[in-house]
Amino acid sequence: MHNLPFKRKGTQRLNAKVHKGVSLRTSALPLAFLCVLLLLLPLPASAAQTQPERTPLTLELLQERLRTPTLREGNLTVDLQKMAIDLRPENATFRNAFYQLLRKELGTKPLGLDLSYALILGDFVGSDLGLRTLLYAKAMSGDKPRGVYAPIFTATEQEKLERLRFVCLESLAIALPNSKDCRSLLGTESTPASEIAVFRGVLTLGQTRFNGEVKFSNTFFLQSVDAQGATFLQPTNWTETRFARPVSFTSANFQQSSNFQGSIFFEKANFKKIKFRELADFQGSIFETTANFNQATFKQLAKFSSVQWQGNADFSEVDFANQAQFTKAGFNQFLLLTEATFEQGVSFREAEFNQLVNLQGANILNQADFSDARFAKEACLSVPGLTFNSNKAKILGNPGEIGQMFCIRTLQGNQNVLRNLGQNFRQQQQVADANELEYTKQRLRLIEFGHRLTATNINSATVASLINLGFSATQAQAIAQRRLVKSFRNSSELLTIADIDLEKYTQLSDRLIVGETLSIVGWLLQAWSWLALSVLLLLSGYGTNFWLVFGVGGLAIAYFGLLFWLVDRYRRLHPVPIIPTSYETISILVSFSVLEFFSLLAIFRNAAQPWLTLGCLLIIIVPVPMALLIRLYQQGRYHDLMDVSYFTEDGTFRQLRLLIGRLPVIPRNQTFRERYMPLLCDRRWNWLNYYDFSLNNLVKLGFNDIRLRDEHLPGIISALAWYQWSLGLIYITLVLWTLSRTIPGLNLLIYLK
Repeated sequence: MHNLPFKRKGTQRLNAKVHKGVSLRTSALPLAFLCVLLLLLPLPASAAQTQPERTPLTLELLQERLRTPTLREGNLTVDLQKMAIDLRPENATFRNAFYQLLRKELGTKPLGLDLSYALILGDFVGSDLGLRTLLYAKAMSGDKPRGVYAPIFTATEQEKLERLRFVCLESLAIALPNSKDCRSLLGTESTPASEIAVFRGVLTLGQTRFNGEVKFSNTFFLQSVDAQGATFLQPTNWTETRFARPVSFTSANFQQSSNFQGSIFFEKANFKKIKFRELADFQGSIFETTANFNQATFKQLAKFSSVQWQGNADFSEVDFANQAQFTKAGFNQFLLLTEATFEQGVSFREAEFNQLVNLQGANILNQADFSDARFAKEACLSVPGLTFNSNKAKILGNPGEIGQMFCIRTLQGNQNVLRNLGQNFRQQQQVADANELEYTKQRLRLIEFGHRLTATNINSATVASLINLGFSATQAQAIAQRRLVKSFRNSSELLTIADIDLEKYTQLSDRLIVGETLSIVGWLLQAWSWLALSVLLLLSGYGTNFWLVFGVGGLAIAYFGLLFWLVDRYRRLHPVPIIPTSYETISILVSFSVLEFFSLLAIFRNAAQPWLTLGCLLIIIVPVPMALLIRLYQQGRYHDLMDVSYFTEDGTFRQLRLLIGRLPVIPRNQTFRERYMPLLCDRRWNWLNYYDFSLNNLVKLGFNDIRLRDEHLPGIISALAWYQWSLGLIYITLVLWTLSRTIPGLNLLIYLK
């Protein structure tokens, strides 16, 4: 009776097991069938790569791999590929032995470590795998280091370690404030030594998956580091890490923040197609050679402040989803931002550019700040094809400077870029920068006009012309046959002809145009447009440079003032000499020299091509007046009132006048003759009146209303005055137009461009 309950319980358990087994077998049938189907179906290659079979690493297996390293590319390597390595705190015994065994072997021998396709559970303290050594400063009294490195290092390894000293010297201002080892290497004897972990072999982390934090701070890699396709699920710490050989993080994935502060890359650093999903911090790092971030993705803040780029910095096709900071960075070579996208603000404040910054096809969707940036003579911002909406985004820079930093080679395809950039600076009241871009636009337009006038139109050129241009007879015939079928729409269609190769096209493309054939009238109109635009660019920078216009006007005023003084005061030598006094001659020549000096100074300081500007001005003001002057002295002067000045002044009052409607000769009216009195030639200051008359004619502004008399006046002198007066109408228009473009708010038309 006492056993009944026990039997009942046993029976119940047995029945439960039976029922449970039946239910399991029944429910397992479709599941087993599904598993068979999955096994029969081929797995995608990507899934096979990302989830390889991994062998749990044990101490016995680790010791075996350490005893039998494999030889790869001439280097002995500890092969831990496709291992599952558990370094979590609950596995502390294995973790401690793992670091101890690897540190012992990797420190005494230049062994590499291959963790490709491995799975690292827990934090991975990579700096504990290196050999700890001290860095000292050089002795104050000698050139040799005093016990700098451990004797275990080979001569080649010590040379790589010593290279760190030279990099610290090159980047003294940036490295010293933050770097412990640089302070130690460059400090005095009182500076304590800095300890650094030296990793002697090749480190391979291809497709490695790190589930915990990765710590390689203050580590010196003497060999290459290959982390292609590695995945870092937790924060990584690479602060003050030194990479003596090439390093590759191609297609790596950083799920959490990554810290590369103060790191030094002695050779090429490859971060192509890398993904930073959180903060990427490279502040104070140094790239001694090329750094490749092509097609990288920065989802959060990217910090590159105070980074030194000694080689090319390639950020082509990079997507900056958040802010990017390049403040105080130094770019010694080219900065490539081709087709890069800046969704948020990017800062280049106080950055230094020694070569071209390529922004071709880049997308600026927010604010780009170039304030206080320094550009070398060869440096500029190349912006052809730049996508930039001035209503939503901004480009900031030092007023009067940033506009000169943009460089575009052709107008075709870039008119919208120049218009948006100009509008951007006008909205910020940076008129000088907007005008600089307008000048660039018109200069490119002038080049385009000249190209149309001189280049060969392949749609209308004869076969002989094409041969003279540089095409072979076969190529010229092929072009002629092709245009009979269909006219060329652009010059690049020449490459569709089998007989024309890329080399020939590149050689002749600058001398070819495609379009309708110009008639004689059309060609003349095009030539006139080219000439007028050339004059505007040379004499005023297309209305963008007031000081250039001021210099041009000052030179013309002084020149015509000297001519008017000469024809009025130096009339003849025989029979009775009518010549000026020596004092007056010296005064006019000295004043002319002073005015010409300051005018030339203004031209040479403000003109883009000062000699061409000066030549253009001399062509306008010298030939006609000189021809009139030569003719005047050839024919001589024989008329009444030879002893009276040709110039008269309004004697009713003296004041500064704006004489827009004034004509250079007084009317034939007795009342006017009574008001206008001849200049007094016996006054010591009389020579100033000729400058005043020249100022009246050119600028329509003067201190006295001085005009030519209407009686006994040689026609050549009248023609000379009228010629300058005609030039004055053009000049005052140029002055007012330039003022309206250079002074904010003077003319609202500047905002309609």
